[in-house]
Amino acid sequence: MIRIGLVLALFCAALDGFQQDALSEYSRSIRALTQRVSPAVVQVLVSGYGRGDDGPSETVSLITRQHSTGSGVVIDPEGYIITNAHVVRGAVRVRVFLAGVRNSGALVDAKIIGVDRGTDLALLKVDQTGLPTLRFGDSDALRQGDIVLAIGSPLGLKNSVSMGVVSAPSRQISDDNPVAYIQTDASINPGNSGGALVNTEGRLMGINSFIFSQSGGSQGIGFAIPSNIVQNVYQQLKNKGHVHRGEIGVFVQDITPEMANGLHLPRLRGAIVSDVETGSPAETAGLKPQDIVLSLDNKPVEYARDFELAFYRRVKGDHVSIKVLRDGKELPKPIMVEVSEQEGDIDNALVDSLKPENSLVARLGILCLEIDPRVAKLVPDLRQPDGLIVAAKSPDGQGRYIDLQPGDVIHALNNQPVGSLETFRTVIDGLKTAEPVALLVERSGTFRFVAFEIE
Repeated sequence: MIRIGLVLALFCAALDGFQQDALSEYSRSIRALTQRVSPAVVQVLVSGYGRGDDGPSETVSLITRQHSTGSGVVIDPEGYIITNAHVVRGAVRVRVFLAGVRNSGALVDAKIIGVDRGTDLALLKVDQTGLPTLRFGDSDALRQGDIVLAIGSPLGLKNSVSMGVVSAPSRQISDDNPVAYIQTDASINPGNSGGALVNTEGRLMGINSFIFSQSGGSQGIGFAIPSNIVQNVYQQLKNKGHVHRGEIGVFVQDITPEMANGLHLPRLRGAIVSDVETGSPAETAGLKPQDIVLSLDNKPVEYARDFELAFYRRVKGDHVSIKVLRDGKELPKPIMVEVSEQEGDIDNALVDSLKPENSLVARLGILCLEIDPRVAKLVPDLRQPDGLIVAAKSPDGQGRYIDLQPGDVIHALNNQPVGSLETFRTVIDGLKTAEPVALLVERSGTFRFVAFEIE
């Protein structure tokens, strides 16, 4: 009996020692992983203009001078950094704190290469080389329960790390949001936006973007943009400065039991083509309404969302293979469709063209966008294809009290064409106090005069 007790005591002691060793090894592994990846995650400091909340009416956009911080990830040793678009919105100056440079880090200026509002991603460039980077991982390989680390600068605290698991590898937030996010319970707070979500191999699996919270702090429901989307957007922003997306001209819906019974469909779930645009690549290739989509490029399609998300990473000229069920029978061959380019969002295109540091008419306190041939194509219904579009107002100038609204187009000043933005700014700056100003403005297709005395 004594011998058995001794054996059990020795076994328990050995087991306890093994558990302690395993726990210590686990801790060392996490520490080593953090030390390896964190130098590639930077703090982003932004000064610029943001929308204020004290406007006299809902029809007036007011801008105020603001300062904010976020995070970013170095993904190219030549100085390319990915972050969230909302981190650099309205930026006049962007600086980046590079923790991986010198012993104490370095604060350097960054240039915005491109912004994609659809995915809330932006690409920055700093004049540095040989920077530590993170390599992209395959976000499609993530599974629920995988361990991940979130690295960034929450609440301005540089180089912070938190750990959690993948709560859901593909989470749809709303019907009109084209991105399926990675949901994680790794602690994410304001300032983490643009930071890295990495797996245990140190691969970049996502860019932390936003949280669901009732308090404003982390409640274990954070979301990251999947790395496969980030990589596609990065390449396009780097090469073109903007993002093109594909489509084939179909509208696809989820099959419901009621729909299946009403249309006598052979399946109670799946994705069904409800509309095919005339003259679209889908029509040319032979897709028809009530076709049930079985797979796209050999990947099963269970929901309409699966189909839509696939095209979010396709570009013009790509080809896709679609297997369909028609009239209860699977077609013998997949339908090959060439991808066309999705039409851009006019409002977003105009906003992305606006650079506050160049667009501000300081004396009037308005931000304007010059109508060039490219912008004119975005607003084809203008009665005159020239002028300046009023984008926003600042509380620092008299424009706040002038009857100008965002979207107004200024065509003339005191019967003289406004010309370029720089010319307009020069003329305004040259006016003396109390001189009269009469602007010819086009608003919703109607010309009107906006008159006032200069202050």
